[in-house]
Amino acid sequence: MTGTAPASKSNRLVLVTGPSGAGRTTAIHALEDIGYEAIDNLPLSLLPRLLDGPDPTKPLALGVDTRNRDFSTAALIEAIDQMGGMADTPMQVLYLDCSPDILMRRFSETRRRHPLAPEENAEIGIAREFDLLGPIKARADMLIDTSEMSPHDLRAELDRWFAPTSERQLAVSVQSFSYKRGLPRGLDLVLDCRFLRNPYWKEHLRGMDGRDSDVADYVMQDDSFEAFHNRVLDLVTLLLPAYEAEGKAYLSIGFGCTGGQHRSVTMTETLAQALAKSGWQVSIRHRELERRGKSTPKRLNLGMNTQTQGE
Repeated sequence: MTGTAPASKSNRLVLVTGPSGAGRTTAIHALEDIGYEAIDNLPLSLLPRLLDGPDPTKPLALGVDTRNRDFSTAALIEAIDQMGGMADTPMQVLYLDCSPDILMRRFSETRRRHPLAPEENAEIGIAREFDLLGPIKARADMLIDTSEMSPHDLRAELDRWFAPTSERQLAVSVQSFSYKRGLPRGLDLVLDCRFLRNPYWKEHLRGMDGRDSDVADYVMQDDSFEAFHNRVLDLVTLLLPAYEAEGKAYLSIGFGCTGGQHRSVTMTETLAQALAKSGWQVSIRHRELERRGKSTPKRLNLGMNTQTQGE
């Protein structure tokens, strides 16, 4: 999970999307109950008119999926880029994901036809939708896997992340990425790990990733690792209370390396674990590993190493 929230909650914009059956409607209703102005399935061509209108008095949640009248992957990415460039209305893309087999079960239980395969098997529609939404998923600031969630669980999760209460603790997102594919959207802090020694050049480590103990040990044995990790932790620990005092809802930190598989993953995991042990609400994403189906986002419970949602 990732992104930057404004100090004023009235101009906050959340774009909710994901495959049919993953819980988008539930999420829109939950955000509306929290206090958002919710608009579902607004045609993409009308977004500029909406955003050029009067200043919002409440945060805005927009539901978009493949059923939109003028939906296309390129059009939605263009809309995300357009809205992401508006300094006065910071935006976050919330992607609700779900495994294909769970989606199949949900369509079977409800006897609904898939919107992209009304005359065919739902499995065909699910595959088509995953192809269309793949690039959107890669652009998401926050990803919630609803495969093992009930509607109640999803509502509770959204309440933890989006409820506009002054007592809600700032949430931290830490993620890894490859510089070859560019910076992820919405990062507040970006740190380059390419100076650390690269496990890729060790044949027995090449196929592993930074979560494997052998890879992590190799990276951490670099003479610069401990000083780098400690100074980053000190910096983030200094900044978090200050950001929280300024009213930020969440902070996103990114670690990049050449392939996004080894060094950045190790740094992401170690920093996230350290912050969680200190009591911060932390989520982890590994962008490149997610693209290969080797990872899903996870959230670390406060003050412990256990994890929920996705792994």
